[in-house]
Amino acid sequence: MSWRSFTVTDHMIGMGARVLAGKFATTEFPGELIMLGTGTSTGVPAIGCQCDVCTSDDSHNNRTRCSIILGAPGGNLLVDTPPDLRFQLLRENIGVVHSVLFTHEHADHIFGLDDLRLFQFYLGHPVPLLCEENVEQRIRTSFDYAFTDRQPTHAGSIPQLVFQRISTDPFEVLGLPVIPIRLRHGPYFEVLGFRFGNVAYCTDTNHIPDESMQLLEGLDVLILDALRRRPHETHFGLDQAVAVAEQLKPKRTVLTHISHDLDYAATNASLPPTIELAFDGMRIPLT
Repeated sequence: MSWRSFTVTDHMIGMGARVLAGKFATTEFPGELIMLGTGTSTGVPAIGCQCDVCTSDDSHNNRTRCSIILGAPGGNLLVDTPPDLRFQLLRENIGVVHSVLFTHEHADHIFGLDDLRLFQFYLGHPVPLLCEENVEQRIRTSFDYAFTDRQPTHAGSIPQLVFQRISTDPFEVLGLPVIPIRLRHGPYFEVLGFRFGNVAYCTDTNHIPDESMQLLEGLDVLILDALRRRPHETHFGLDQAVAVAEQLKPKRTVLTHISHDLDYAATNASLPPTIELAFDGMRIPLT
């Protein structure tokens, strides 16, 4: 495989309001992956729902929208910007994001993008966004105010962002090698999962092509979509996710993008010993 390395260069800086590197408080977590959010697109509890999971006292059943963050050698690598991003970062005492990687363009994975706005001051340059072309197009449409030619009224009035195009070719960002994994997300969408060493993140999928399955062999940890017990048109159901895990045989499988159909304790009690539901704030070593 050939690898690319992404860095921020001087020509990326002159993009509107001037940004200056500043002080910030943050928790460091080198060599760890944190599950910032593990819930489906509505989150859990779901608005107005009175089911047993949505009204549960078990904090493991409180699930914000899906995202992870990795303590890479060169900084904090965020995967996706869900609507709950501000709350997630505050909860984990994470004060800065150095780069963002996107799986796909759906609302529950991009609509927290404006919460990146402070980081341009902390970093001293625009926040790099690594994504495929269709994701960039969706972000430019949904957040068009961030990409206007109009002179900003004041520093920080819009997020300072710079796109870096990725594909299924391996690359390196913040000193961390990344292997993109092509996944299917229902009949209309192709999305990306990512392999970081021997840990892989494959959310929002109901089909993994054979060539992608080969890229997921020999894992220590597989983080995999499992929406609910029943199959779904765009997500793995619980039994389907278990079948994928049993085929790939990672040492450990952690299930994410979970709806209120799955109670944390009851579901874990029914799963094989090496498979478990994720929960918000779970930490996984990068190996």
